[in-house]
Amino acid sequence: MSDNTTTPTTLAGALWPARADNRLLRGLLLAVLGSALLTISAKIQVPFWPVPMTLQTGVVLLLGAALGWRLAAATVLLYLAQGALGLPVFAAGGGAAYLLGPTGGYLAGFLVAAVAVGWLVERGWSRSLASSALAMLLGDLLIFACGLAWLSALVGFEAAVAAGLLPFLAGEAVKVALAAALLPAAWKLLKRR
Repeated sequence: MSDNTTTPTTLAGALWPARADNRLLRGLLLAVLGSALLTISAKIQVPFWPVPMTLQTGVVLLLGAALGWRLAAATVLLYLAQGALGLPVFAAGGGAAYLLGPTGGYLAGFLVAAVAVGWLVERGWSRSLASSALAMLLGDLLIFACGLAWLSALVGFEAAVAAGLLPFLAGEAVKVALAAALLPAAWKLLKRR
């Protein structure tokens, strides 16, 4: 929500409006809950060929859309800081090695994507299926662009695409479609109440 006199632009703003007396507590609670949701999504592994798929990228996109760019950025930064400190929040554990290893670019891409999707949603990109799908697709592309750039530096571009993109295309299409459909549906539910 850009200010207290306008219509909320995010789901969080519609469900729990920020006010001067609750802004800090609200932000802290939403960031902690969002970080917990990201942790849970990292641990849920869906059997998928040729590699298992987690729900992280879908949750990152939804956090950006639900929270807006500032709060989504704080949430993802909290999640990354927890992982860097060694808390087992990532798919296979925690520690700074994850941020510097093959998945480091994807983790950095989470922040870029959450900010981008949140920024777009704050400008009305969540109210229709088409605009929501475009925002989610862009966010997903940003995650994979960051991930592939980092992974390419470690293993070369062709190997990065073969191991870090192609196996995930079908799963990402499902997550993007689901996230894109959930946004306008959530707004419609809010309108009814």
